[in-house]
Amino acid sequence: MQKSATLAINERSAALRAQGVDVIGLGLGQSPFPVPPSVAEALRRNAHQKAYLPVEGLPELRTAIAGYLRRTEGIEADPGGVIVGPGTKELMFLLQLAFEADLVLPAPSWVSYAPQARINQRQVCWLPTRDRDGLRVTPDSLDALCREEPDRSRLLILNYPGNPTGTAYSSTQLEDIAAVARRHGVIVLSDEIYSGLNFTGEHVSIARFYPEGTIISNGLSKWCGAGGWRVGAFVFPRELEWLEATIAAAASETFSAVSAPIQYAAVVAFDGNDEIDDYLSRSRRLLRALMTTSARRLRDAGATVPEPQGGFYLLPRFHADCPRFRQGRPDTAADLCESILTDTGVAILPGSDFGLAPEQLLVRLAAVDFDGEAALAGFDELAEDTVPDEAFLRTYCARTMTGIDRLCDWIEDREQD
Repeated sequence: MQKSATLAINERSAALRAQGVDVIGLGLGQSPFPVPPSVAEALRRNAHQKAYLPVEGLPELRTAIAGYLRRTEGIEADPGGVIVGPGTKELMFLLQLAFEADLVLPAPSWVSYAPQARINQRQVCWLPTRDRDGLRVTPDSLDALCREEPDRSRLLILNYPGNPTGTAYSSTQLEDIAAVARRHGVIVLSDEIYSGLNFTGEHVSIARFYPEGTIISNGLSKWCGAGGWRVGAFVFPRELEWLEATIAAAASETFSAVSAPIQYAAVVAFDGNDEIDDYLSRSRRLLRALMTTSARRLRDAGATVPEPQGGFYLLPRFHADCPRFRQGRPDTAADLCESILTDTGVAILPGSDFGLAPEQLLVRLAAVDFDGEAALAGFDELAEDTVPDEAFLRTYCARTMTGIDRLCDWIEDREQD
C-alpha cells in the first residue's frame, strides 16, 4: 500500500515549496472557498459541546440532511436512514467492509475507491469508458458486465459531478443506468459530494429513478469548503436498513461518533440560509467560468477534454502528435506529470492514479490554487448573475490561470514565462 495519490502530491508540493520552488498546486482537490460565515460561527457557538453523540449522528443533523435532500433534489429521505461519519471516505470503507460484493467502477474513478476495495479484499471490476461519452458509465457497459456472471453481488459507485472528469449525468442517462442496476440487483452508491457545485445548481440524483437500491453519499468538504472538518453522511432507503445497521455497528467499534461541535455546526450548513445560497451561487458561477475557460485553453493546445459540468476538475488527454512530443513521447502518464512538474512547477496527477492504463496520456487537474474568499468577494464588483470574464479570472484566480498557461505553453513547446 502507498499513500493516497492526492494526499501524496499535496505533501510533495508543500515540501518543494519549503525548498523555495514555486509550485502551482493543481493536485489535491481541496475546495479553495472558505466555510460560510454562518456555519463557522455555529462551530464557535458549539465549541463547548463535548458529549459522545449517537453513533448514527446527532438527531437534529440527520433531520437536516434529510431536509437538504428534500429541498435541493426533491427526494423524500427518512432521517432514520441517515448515518453521519468522519467524512464520507470512512463510510465508504465501512460499506465495503459490511457488504460482500464486487466493486464496479468506471475507468476513471476517484483514487481511493479501488484501494479501499483491495484492503477489504473485494474484487474490483472496471467499466471501460469512451471520450465520446464524456468518460461516463453507460447502461450497455454495465449490462455487459453484469451478464458475464449474473449471480454475483455488485456495488456500483457513481460519482457526479465527477472526480476526475468534472462531468455530470442527464436525467435520461441516470434513468437508463438505474433500469440496468435494478434488473441485475446492483446496489448503487451515488457519491454526490460535488452536488452543490453542479454549475446549473440543478443536480439530479439517481435515487429519483432507483430509490430502493441507491445509497446517497454527501458531506461538507466540497460544496461547503470544509474538507478538514471531516463530516459526511450516507442516506439509506428502507430496503437497505439491514446494511445501514451493519455499518452503524462497525462504526460503533471504530470511530464511535463524529466530533460533537462539528455536527452541531453542520446542522446550519444542511438547513441552509440566504447567505449560503449566495455563497453557492457565486461559487458555481466562478467555477463554471474558470473550468470552461481552462478546458478551452487546453483544447486549443491540442488536448481532448470532457466538457466540465461541475466541481473543479479537468481530465485532459494529450495526443501523440502534440508539439512537445516531437522530442520524445513519455512512456506513461506518470512520466508526463513528472516532466511537467520539473519543467513548469505545475503539480498534477496522472490518469493511472484513477484507474486508467499507464500508457494513456491523461492527467487530472484540480483548479483550486487561488484565494477563494477573495474571489467570492470580487463578485461585489459584478452585476447580479454575471458570469466572470477572463480578466476577472486572471485577477482572482491568477495562480490557477498561470498554471494552465504554463501547462499549455509546455505542451505546445513554447518558452515558459
